[in-house]
Amino acid sequence: MPARELQAQLNTLREQLEQNPPLTEEERADLHTLMAQIEAEIAVETATPDNNLADGVNLAVERFELEHPGIAGTLRNIVLTLGNIGI
Repeated sequence: MPARELQAQLNTLREQLEQNPPLTEEERADLHTLMAQIEAEIAVETATPDNNLADGVNLAVERFELEHPGIAGTLRNIVLTLGNIGI
């Protein structure tokens, strides 16, 4: 089930953040905001796509890919899973 995969990826991202990578407070806050939006989407399980969510995660991938490739990789997986569930 894609929602289960998405939740697992969010858990991976959460674990990565708990390892305290060198992020600014703004970067950390932005990631937590994205995670909250993704969790809300999972909870609602709506058929209406939320392109803003996928766009926001894609922007985060671009922002983190050079300095934090592990976080960016997890975010890429989240984007793929969002696409698989039609979001």
